[in-house]
Amino acid sequence: FGTGTHPTTALCLEWLDQNPPKGLTVIDYGCGSGVLAIAAAKLGASHIIATDIDPQAITATRDNMQRNGISENQIKVCLVDELDAQAVDLLLANILSGPLIELYPWLDALIKENGSLVLSGILKDQKQSIIKTYSETFDSLNVKELGDWVRIAGDKMKNTDL
Repeated sequence: FGTGTHPTTALCLEWLDQNPPKGLTVIDYGCGSGVLAIAAAKLGASHIIATDIDPQAITATRDNMQRNGISENQIKVCLVDELDAQAVDLLLANILSGPLIELYPWLDALIKENGSLVLSGILKDQKQSIIKTYSETFDSLNVKELGDWVRIAGDKMKNTDL
């Protein structure tokens, strides 16, 4: 973990490469070592927040930012309980499926209408429960598999409540 070579991270990096977040606001939720936030910065995201529940992840992310020439102006790093974010254009979450389901209302609220979501850390046999949960407010959910792991990405539907 932490180098970008694990299948879940590789799947997210592939998505970022195919969909560069140039000019977008991004949250890397469960940032771990900051690989996804750093990639988003290198690909032109305008504002990035990297957040995690583990203080060690915050330290690792800051260390990796320094190694990659990324300033604190490019990526704001904080613990989840310190997160005071406006809704963003893109949320990346490479965490386990249990927390992805549990955190659905919170993660959904962090994404703008028409914003995008990229989820990984999901095993193949867990994908249906993630799809069922997130299809409530995200459409065009697409699944990409690599080995036993899955990435699910989609766009937040327009709010049709009047």
